[in-house]
Amino acid sequence: MDINAKQATALLAVLDTGSFEKAAGRLHLTASAVSQRIRALESQFGKPLVVRNRPCLPTPAGVRLLQYLRRASQLEADFVADLNGHDDAMWTAVVAVNADSLSTWFFPELTEDLLRENVLLDLTVDDQDHTYRSLEAGRTIGCISSEPRPMRGCDAVPIGVMRYRLMASRGFQERWFPQGMTRQSAAQAPVIAYNRKDELQSRFLKRQFGLLPDGFPRHYLPIPVPRLQAIEHGLGYGMVPELLLNESAMGCGGMVDLAPHHPTDVALYWHSWKVQSPRMASLCRRIVETGRKSLRSL
Repeated sequence: MDINAKQATALLAVLDTGSFEKAAGRLHLTASAVSQRIRALESQFGKPLVVRNRPCLPTPAGVRLLQYLRRASQLEADFVADLNGHDDAMWTAVVAVNADSLSTWFFPELTEDLLRENVLLDLTVDDQDHTYRSLEAGRTIGCISSEPRPMRGCDAVPIGVMRYRLMASRGFQERWFPQGMTRQSAAQAPVIAYNRKDELQSRFLKRQFGLLPDGFPRHYLPIPVPRLQAIEHGLGYGMVPELLLNESAMGCGGMVDLAPHHPTDVALYWHSWKVQSPRMASLCRRIVETGRKSLRSL
């Protein structure tokens, strides 16, 4: 079965932008023309590919096709660049990365590789327990995730363990936990979570004190460094990647580890398709190598 290139481009545009109108703007077409191309593709496959909601979402068949088109477009771009002798042409890597990796080890070491390989990043940033869904849904072609099992047709390569410490300012500790953490005090002290998907604090409090996720107050602050600053200033307490901590933060007048004997370790894996472009394969190897230099061994 041959897939019409214009129809495939229309499908990608609709699912990337979430609407036929925005896709039309991207492709310099009318929304009606985009709709006709999608209908023709759906007719060819004999089933709907797009759920026409706000935003537009792929059907199960649309997800499978989207996964294929992401990989095919990158393989084609690599082939054309190589054929035309344009090895230095810019190319786009559509990947999902957890926020804590992005704020610690991802850029310092990888920047040189990204510049040398002329990579344009299209990043989806999410909690490590949820980045996998972007690959599963066909929105990305690689992700850093806490999920150890590979999706069909993909590899899951171990990167390493990110260790978290339960941190608070000294003033916060003196106010809320003067006698140490107890079930009662933990039920009253405010946590600063990354977002509503962030379960690191919830799991710790359930494991140590039997508290349910709705059994304690929470702030939500979805940016790692400002979140750390909020913890430093005593707004709340929460899990902080060990890689973000330094001697000054732990020094006199700085932050304290509320559970020094109970760190939380999260294993991270790099997920990507087994069949992919040479440049993407090279980037995958560098991501894993870079992560292993910074993270604890599995």
